Amino acid sequence: MISRVFRATLFALYQLCIVIGIAAMPLAMAARQAGVTIPIHRMLETVEAVYETTQPTDA
Repeated sequence: MISRVFRATLFALYQLCIVIGIAAMPLAMAARQAGVTIPIHRMLETVEAVYETTQPTDA
């Protein structure tokens, strides 16, 4: 039961990170024009990796 709650929470966090990334896209594009990168992709990759490791394996 706890693992289901944990996976659901990670899924919600993953979805939230995607929404934040989409919402921050104009800011990221403007920052890139100024020569600065915003590391949103690292946050998304980290959350995705943790979420993927919690998925049950089909044996």
